[in-house]
Amino acid sequence: MKLNEIKDNEGSSKDRIRVGRGIGSGKGKTGGRGVKGQKARSGVAIKGFEGGQMPIYRRLPKRGFTNIFKTDYAVVSLGRIQTAIDAKKLDPKATIDAAALKAAGVIRRPKDGVRLLADGELTTKVSIEVAGASKAAVEKIEKAGASIKLLVVAEAAAE
Repeated sequence: MKLNEIKDNEGSSKDRIRVGRGIGSGKGKTGGRGVKGQKARSGVAIKGFEGGQMPIYRRLPKRGFTNIFKTDYAVVSLGRIQTAIDAKKLDPKATIDAAALKAAGVIRRPKDGVRLLADGELTTKVSIEVAGASKAAVEKIEKAGASIKLLVVAEAAAE
């Protein structure tokens, strides 16, 4: 096989329909748009318009709000940390914190801190320093002989 012989499988892609190219084509004259009117013209998108009836987004009541002060954690599972340690991306002797997780590619950005969840197993003795962790995750970490330091708990106690 040569590079110039590579092509898609037969029938894997359809040819596009060329509309408005003569009545004999079957898609000529109005080009599948019906006749006249706003929707036959170009550049028209009537999203949410229900023909003069009160649209559903106005019939339904507004509910709730977005709390702009909510803490947004980067969530990491114990299994993901163990996978990174096994792949030699995380050093088990060093403290595992948000910066180490970011450098290892486990998280993209630390957001308001890292929160650990109990999915998967942790088998390596490590020292972890994160913003938060679920109770089950803390139990699994201590069971593995590792240590965990929660940063947010200290801030909450100070308030």
